[in-house]
Amino acid sequence: MIRFIEDHRDIHGVEPICRVLPIAPATFYDNLAKRRDLTRLSDRAKRDVELKPEIVRVFEENLSVYGARKIWHQMRREGFDIARCTVARLMKDIGIEGVIRGKKPRTTVLDKALPCPLDRVNRRFHAPAPNVLWVSDFTLSN
Repeated sequence: MIRFIEDHRDIHGVEPICRVLPIAPATFYDNLAKRRDLTRLSDRAKRDVELKPEIVRVFEENLSVYGARKIWHQMRREGFDIARCTVARLMKDIGIEGVIRGKKPRTTVLDKALPCPLDRVNRRFHAPAPNVLWVSDFTLSN
């Protein structure tokens, strides 16, 4: 929502946008102030800023294959006092993940020869009242 307000504040203004969206203008301005002045961040956010480069460093030093558990063990060996769940959360924020062994599961096999089924609800899956719209999906397996 913050990005949306930033993109449209020149056209509509912050307060009118915040009246429509479920966000207070003070929250928007507080977010901007924290981005400008990192000393206003919470202790956890300050620590996250310090730890993210270290997690990336350990990840890249190990051929970009380590997952959260192995990065956590390596960081503990290097003297960082960090929880495994914190490493997993920060890896998710950064957008890195470890390599998973084996093949990925294949859940659906698409047959290009078959025609696509008709769309009975025109991609509107919202029912105005209970028991008005029923949608189901089934897959035939061999």
